[in-house]
Amino acid sequence: MSLISGVVPIALEVLAIAALVTGIGRRSGRPLLRWVTIALLTGVLLAVIVRTFVKYQGWSERAASLGSVLWVVITGFAAAMAVLAWRGSRWWRRIVSVLAIFLAVLCGFSELNIATGYFPTVQSAWQRVTGSDPPQWIDEAALAAMRQNHEKPTRGTMVWVDIPREASGFGHRRELAYLPPAWFRSDPPPRLPAVMAIGAEFSHPSDWPESGGALKTLDEFAAFHRGNTPVVVFPDSTGTFNNDTECVNGPRGNAADHLTEDVRPYVISRFGVSPDPAHWGLLGWSSGGTCALMLATRNPELFSAFVALDGQLGPNSGTKPQTIARLFGGDAEAWAAFDPKTLIEKHGQYANMAAWLGVSEDTPTVHRAGGDDPLPPDAVAGWDQYSEDHAANANKLCVLLSAHNVECSVVSYPGDHTFTAAAHGFADALPWLAGRLGTSDAEQRPLPGNG
Repeated sequence: MSLISGVVPIALEVLAIAALVTGIGRRSGRPLLRWVTIALLTGVLLAVIVRTFVKYQGWSERAASLGSVLWVVITGFAAAMAVLAWRGSRWWRRIVSVLAIFLAVLCGFSELNIATGYFPTVQSAWQRVTGSDPPQWIDEAALAAMRQNHEKPTRGTMVWVDIPREASGFGHRRELAYLPPAWFRSDPPPRLPAVMAIGAEFSHPSDWPESGGALKTLDEFAAFHRGNTPVVVFPDSTGTFNNDTECVNGPRGNAADHLTEDVRPYVISRFGVSPDPAHWGLLGWSSGGTCALMLATRNPELFSAFVALDGQLGPNSGTKPQTIARLFGGDAEAWAAFDPKTLIEKHGQYANMAAWLGVSEDTPTVHRAGGDDPLPPDAVAGWDQYSEDHAANANKLCVLLSAHNVECSVVSYPGDHTFTAAAHGFADALPWLAGRLGTSDAEQRPLPGNG
């Protein structure tokens, strides 16, 4: 049952409005008008406070949706009306008025979920709350048993892994790896390519397989390519749900070192994937797209291709001074060490790198071949790594990348800035990425717009 459309969100909103009206009851005269005015102003003030806080934290320059803002206003309205009408109300109306506040808050989160797509179904939300796993998800002990019994699944297998953190010291949750059917066909397994898939700033390792539809997309791809896909690892880049690291090293943890020095070596040693950077790629959505850009341009000796969906132009936790303070402890040199534009210009010409820059906007497909032509002074004018204009960001980035010998394409995919839409972006990019990384039975395809 869907949580982002249909009966459930509508039913929640109907119940919330009904509870609010019932809690107020039949009242007349000037007191009611005064109460409604005060409650409405309270709701608007709460929305302003919440929006200011979100912007100050650097979480988003834009409101998630009009609906989410509206339900913040209604929450403030319901709370104020409950207080103002408390005296003189019957006991059961008091209970209903408190219930209205709870339901309004729930509707606000529902609208936020609709705007981001983190929990597309009731089942996905239930699994996150209870910690239960879908049928294809197992732990390493179960994987060892499958290998011992020479099982050959026809679908991919999601494996929970506990990756040591000796290199980074980064505290993290359990992480996930997708093993395609081809991985089980031999012992030792074949040298498959690998992809590191990174979620958004508020994230969990299971977001891409569930919210981003990666499990379904990979299984469908495997079904048409004799069970072959890259091994895909879904790391924990944040450590906790609300710890926005932007995949850098800093006061919030050494996330970059965890991804490159813990996760990548573990996947190579544990699952026998190729260590060759020509067979390693990156995938990310939202801040994960920014992570993919940063990790690829910072570590060309580790990765050779990346898919960035609706990413920004650099690590972002507010304004530039706020970002430097929050992510790097006030160290501007440390900021520069993770700023993609600085990294690209400092590195010079890349030898073997390509980029798919996905945008959830209706924008023309633009392909740029890698080369070494000098970059015109105004080619990336107005570069703003904190901008959320994803189409403009992608086009400016592609200009900069191509001037440093990185072939790239800006590609539109349907939907909005949600994980649900990112699922389409990944499904579109996977055939190119799999072929680029040398996946068996996957045709090598040109980037969109190139022929």
